[in-house]
Amino acid sequence: MVKEILKKYSTAEDNLISILHDVQDSHPEHYLCDKDINEIHRYLNIPIAKIYGVISFYTMFSLKPRGKYIIRVCESVACHVMGSDDLVEVLEKKLGISVGETTKDKLFTLETAACLGVCGMAPAMMINKNVYGNLTEKKIDKILKDLKAKETYVNESEEGDKLLDKENQTQILLNNFGKIDPEKIDAYLKVGGYEGLKKALSMKTSEVIEEVKNSGLRGRGGSGFPTGLKWSFTAPIKGEKFILCNADEGEPGTFKDRPLMEGDPHKVLEGMAIAGYAIGAEKGFIYIRGEYYRSIDRVRKAIKQAEEKGLLGEKINKSDFNFKIEVRIGAGAYVVGEETALIESLEGHRGNSRVKPPFPGQKGIWQVPTIVNNVETFANVPGIIKNGAKWFKGYGTEKSPGTKIFVLSGKVKNPGVVEAPMGVTLKDLIFKFAGGMKDGKKFKAALLGGAAGAFVNEKMLDLKMDYDNLMANGAVLGSGAIMVMDEDDCLFDILKNQMEFFCHESCGQCLPCRVGNAAILKLLKNIEKKKNLTGKEWDVIIQTAKTMKETSLCALGQSPILPISSLLKNFEKEIKKEAK
Repeated sequence: MVKEILKKYSTAEDNLISILHDVQDSHPEHYLCDKDINEIHRYLNIPIAKIYGVISFYTMFSLKPRGKYIIRVCESVACHVMGSDDLVEVLEKKLGISVGETTKDKLFTLETAACLGVCGMAPAMMINKNVYGNLTEKKIDKILKDLKAKETYVNESEEGDKLLDKENQTQILLNNFGKIDPEKIDAYLKVGGYEGLKKALSMKTSEVIEEVKNSGLRGRGGSGFPTGLKWSFTAPIKGEKFILCNADEGEPGTFKDRPLMEGDPHKVLEGMAIAGYAIGAEKGFIYIRGEYYRSIDRVRKAIKQAEEKGLLGEKINKSDFNFKIEVRIGAGAYVVGEETALIESLEGHRGNSRVKPPFPGQKGIWQVPTIVNNVETFANVPGIIKNGAKWFKGYGTEKSPGTKIFVLSGKVKNPGVVEAPMGVTLKDLIFKFAGGMKDGKKFKAALLGGAAGAFVNEKMLDLKMDYDNLMANGAVLGSGAIMVMDEDDCLFDILKNQMEFFCHESCGQCLPCRVGNAAILKLLKNIEKKKNLTGKEWDVIIQTAKTMKETSLCALGQSPILPISSLLKNFEKEIKKEAK
């Protein structure tokens, strides 16, 4: 079986992660055994120690046998707030095993996952490729009973992304979601699909870049860097170049890119092709997180259909422009969301960040200039080229034009997805679109931008959600994630969960992140247990986080300072009473 799998791939090292996925999936016990690893080693001529190093880095790979059904319970902030810890205990009791173990009949293996990207249906778990959300003990009973009764595995993943209050949304990105068949290119073409690409091909490449510049489009992955400006740095460089779409959506609380890939994949591909034309690249990659099985399937189908229509591949739309797109699959690593770690992973390595500069636009994939943008960023491009920069600037604010996809989870009545103009208030997103607080509870806090974001209190509900306004108020837009907490939630406990996440996801490459996260978590646990307290714990935590921000190699190590400092600023009394 392994030899047959290897025949599908060249001996290039960047195929390693794809091969590991296929080999593990083919094994009846869902793991990578020594014999198979040796086969891979001989075929790719990669040191066997390196292969084990890659396997051990990514959480989706296993070196020990597992059961027929692998249960992965999400432990992210969004699921934690909704009671995932209790569900782990329920599963342990019902299965008679602990996390990391397999039942004696080899039917079930129980694992936890840092984040599954299904925060809108928290608490959630994934069993093999199927997602089950809004879990209760009763629902878990039924799921386990049904699986025990089945002779074969059935793909029946639940649909999780709901558009909230659709009639009042401003949709230029999600305008096709739920209205067209995402698996049929003709449906996309009927609503004007690929017209932006066709128009771009009639323009000079410099004119395309200038249009994107004039639109004011800023990166939607979290950084907010001007997209057209980024492209303009790479375009003049001669020689081979690449486009890389970052679809490794691993930030807890974030599920904004999946609706685009699953509901309107051609829009993302069209944006990538326009970017390729603008900078002179003929090859693109879209790196999708490994847990997004439906996204992977639909994007692959969309690429094949676009090639058949002459809209990807050679001589696109009968022009001289060639552009191919290849899907690469992640394997479970939050840090790979950082652009250079993403590139390292795509090349078949552990997802360790690179030192910057040089930036990917100068030296990216295989040291070739590479434009890295987020799914949502690319999805904005076709509309900008088709309708013009002025049209795009008609939405949002002066410095943050356009719309933004916001995703709400936690203690709201209706978790889900909202597309709204930049500058919409936090209050409108929570109380208008999401229907207010769940069970009539009182709003306490919201964590904006994901686990690496900022806590805001009730006084900040009128904040306008755009890059500059949030930054001026000590918060961030980040990915657009909004995790809501009510009066019953313990914010200290949530911070501890975040630090457990950062410790787990640190790649360990640089000392400040590797040691600093563990030190902060240890202090929080001491505070929680009232153990060895000096009264200066919070001063040490802040100083450690500040040092990490200044000295860590990538954003993971630089991140803890924001949730910690914002929590102390906006909830000082509640947090510091824990240390007394």
